[in-house]
Amino acid sequence: MSNSTALLADAASATATNPARAEEIYKGILSASKSSDAPEELRNQETALIKLGELYRDQKDAQALADVITLSRSFLSSTAKAKTAKMIRTLLAFFSAIPDSQKIQVATLNDNIEWAKREKRIFLKQSLETRLVGLQLELQQFKPAIALIDTLLAELRRLDDKMILTEVHLLESRVYRGVGNLPKAKSSLTSARTAANSIYCPPPLQAALDLQSGVLHAEDKDYTTAYSYFFETFENLSAQDDPGALGALKYMLLCKIMLNLPEDVTSLLSIKLALKYAQLRDVESMRAIARAHQNRDLAAFEQALRDYREELSSDPTIRSHLAALYDTLLEQNLLRIVEPYSIVEIEYVAQQVRQGRQDVEAKLSQMILDKVFHGVLDQGRGCLLVFDEPEADNTYGAAIDTLEQISKVVDSLYAKSVKIA
Repeated sequence: MSNSTALLADAASATATNPARAEEIYKGILSASKSSDAPEELRNQETALIKLGELYRDQKDAQALADVITLSRSFLSSTAKAKTAKMIRTLLAFFSAIPDSQKIQVATLNDNIEWAKREKRIFLKQSLETRLVGLQLELQQFKPAIALIDTLLAELRRLDDKMILTEVHLLESRVYRGVGNLPKAKSSLTSARTAANSIYCPPPLQAALDLQSGVLHAEDKDYTTAYSYFFETFENLSAQDDPGALGALKYMLLCKIMLNLPEDVTSLLSIKLALKYAQLRDVESMRAIARAHQNRDLAAFEQALRDYREELSSDPTIRSHLAALYDTLLEQNLLRIVEPYSIVEIEYVAQQVRQGRQDVEAKLSQMILDKVFHGVLDQGRGCLLVFDEPEADNTYGAAIDTLEQISKVVDSLYAKSVKIA
């Protein structure tokens, strides 16, 4: 057994009890092996590099992890390109376990992209740029993400790398959806599916495509189709024990709620695949929303939003649809209250729905403009005047139809007079 192998064993045993000692050993192995070309020494150095990255990941030290990637380049430059790419991607993946590390990740990715360009490692550069786009999307840096996607796609179309082309088109769809450009988001998703159809699409990537399809259908209010895509995603990810399955399940529950089928939430959570998630706070948050919606209880809806702020507000898809649902629920409650009256005080309406007077006044004004009901706000008296729905007056329409017929008769008579002349 070589000296570095023994040191690795010592470092592994010291990791839990004395992390500083383990860190020192790993750095020593990396320093000592730089001049060695022995296969065993190179393997041990690779192991030390990954273990040091894991150590910093567990310590939540993002900057130290970034330094590991930077300082290891002298070793990485001498290894096979495929192995280099795999190791860098492995080390970069450790950032996901470190909270609030996005800025350091962006800096590290940009640094490594420049290094990959200098070393002419094109495939590694494209892989890192794809990861950078994903991070920019997470940080809602949509403009630089779109610029980088355009450059990437131009290169990838020349190389005809369908796998990474699928990933980049999918990211493009998500970015355009983030800026609210749904036509381009759909077009990019179609391009991603076209590229995926010509290759073997790994289950995680297929699940991501289905998830994005569901999100875009939900944006179009087609919650039935969206539900079917989310269900496919949930089944796919559950089979792999992927944590993303929980997000797909939440979207399924959201679709049931938006379809005015809140009672289906309980039955959905009783299926075999969903049972292990049924008691989690994320699922309980959707159950609370379903109960509030079923009871048309605005106060309970608001309470659920407060109690499960993190679970319901962190996802932009859930947040936007729940905002629309809240607006609908408020509208239904206001209609129910004002319907029996021809004149009602705005303060009274606000008390009934437990909302601020100014918010209620603004919502009533919007409903009148949208012709949800007919009325007028008398702000001087602080009242809402509700009118009966006016009967349609067809006089003007009938007059226009008559004039059109007269115009046709005149044209016909003119044509006949020309022939006679």
